Amino acid sequence: MPKSIAKDGWHHYRFDEMAVMVNDRIDDPSEADVEYYVGLEHLDSESLTIRRWGAPTDVEATKLRFRAGDIIFGRRRVYQRKLAVADFDGICSAHAMVLRSKPAVALPEFLPFFMQSDLFMERAKEISVGSLSPTINWKTLAKEKFALPPLDEQRRIAYVLAVAATLVDALRHQLVVAATLIESQILDFEHSVGMPITGRLRTVVARLESGKSPSGLGRPANPDENGVLKVSAVGDWSFVEHENKTIASEAFSERYEVQPGDFLVTRANADPDSVGRTCLVETCRKGLMISDKTWRLVLKPDCGLDPMGVLAWTKSPRFRKHVRNQLSGTDAKNISKPKFLSAPLPTDDARAFNEFGVRVRSLRSAQGDIERQLRASTALFRGLADRTLGT
Repeated sequence: MPKSIAKDGWHHYRFDEMAVMVNDRIDDPSEADVEYYVGLEHLDSESLTIRRWGAPTDVEATKLRFRAGDIIFGRRRVYQRKLAVADFDGICSAHAMVLRSKPAVALPEFLPFFMQSDLFMERAKEISVGSLSPTINWKTLAKEKFALPPLDEQRRIAYVLAVAATLVDALRHQLVVAATLIESQILDFEHSVGMPITGRLRTVVARLESGKSPSGLGRPANPDENGVLKVSAVGDWSFVEHENKTIASEAFSERYEVQPGDFLVTRANADPDSVGRTCLVETCRKGLMISDKTWRLVLKPDCGLDPMGVLAWTKSPRFRKHVRNQLSGTDAKNISKPKFLSAPLPTDDARAFNEFGVRVRSLRSAQGDIERQLRASTALFRGLADRTLGT
């Protein structure tokens, strides 16, 4: 278990000396007399800002009331690091804790940053219970001891970290703006092509190749090991290289190896919305195989369509509606090759289609730049937090 080492002038406190858990339970959310409901799905990992919410009338069952300034801490699956400070009154999921600092020991502006630290989060993981959905309980957390600086030093640390967090939050907001612009481009193009769409995806596809999943899958593969993709490797737009499982070297087949430039499609998944998910592989390491739940889509060399335009079109409401209507299966949903290839594709005006692809590519490039800046800024913020908090 991570240790909390006291520097000169720092003192150890039990967590219940640092904060109180607010257990104001609301049995009927519709009568909570507040405007906002915050579920765990509304909290962004690594961010103290709440950017999304629902309405109390959207949910049922018991919820917890919180006030502006309270900390909402996702106590289920704490490894997701979902923790935020409310700037409004509302109700939240009962799978969260509502915490309020005790200013005599932990300043309200300091405590959220402390709880974001690796020291606190690793400790929280250690004391969580349950296998499928590890959960932390208040009685256990309350007894944990942590070293805290004096209040004046807490105030200085909180100021420095707040400035750094502002940069990270600004980049997160830019990502939201970029995603909104891309979605707008897709909707505008879909509207411009009108109805009906006579073209079909199969007319521009040379091959839709199935992958293979060897038996005996193990842990996530290291960069020097062979691996087979999990369905989650096909991200929304981007390839997620680390989402794979190890396979024996003799089971690896170059025929199914992922290559830069591949257009990947998910064939099956327990989540219906994840069937027919697509991405383009920009870069990838050697030794990764496409699984049997994934296809490699190969466009005809002379089809005349920008692959980015095709990828963007697969995100359109009209394309997604086609996929949903063609799903089969009970527990896990899947789609057949003929049904997937029968999806509508506006091929009447290749020039307009490719201009659409160019616009999306430009926005995706900007989005990628922001993502890289965000990763770097987040790493710097966490390093600064760990140094100043003595973890």
